[in-house]
Amino acid sequence: MERPWLINWQWVPKRSAGPGFGPHDYARARARGAEVARGTLGDESWEALRRQGYLDVRSTLLPGLTYRLRVGRRIQLLWDTLDDAMRSPWPYDYLCINPVYPLPAVEFTAQLYLYLRDREDEIIRVAAPQPFDQLLGRVF
Repeated sequence: MERPWLINWQWVPKRSAGPGFGPHDYARARARGAEVARGTLGDESWEALRRQGYLDVRSTLLPGLTYRLRVGRRIQLLWDTLDDAMRSPWPYDYLCINPVYPLPAVEFTAQLYLYLRDREDEIIRVAAPQPFDQLLGRVF
């Protein structure tokens, strides 16, 4: 049984699965990742992600906040309004969370969706606020 979370992946180049992973391996991993994402998100959300290029998830903890998930990119924060009564807990409009080990980008997007849906408190706790958008480092 593989347990990739027990390995230190710091040495692997960004947006790579590591040495020895060839084009055929990437294609298989991405196809598998798409299957996992579709099964996780359900057909309707999967089609919305493919059609729009993003998936919006309303916050259950922070009124007026919508998280925008885009494959392989930072989480974007969209506020209905930002007045004095409702302050963002973050100084910036993007949150950075990378997987512990390399994953297909679409599969990690599905994981983030589950966290936002079921464990939003954990996202709030671990996310690193960022002033700009960028590609994630440990997805391919």
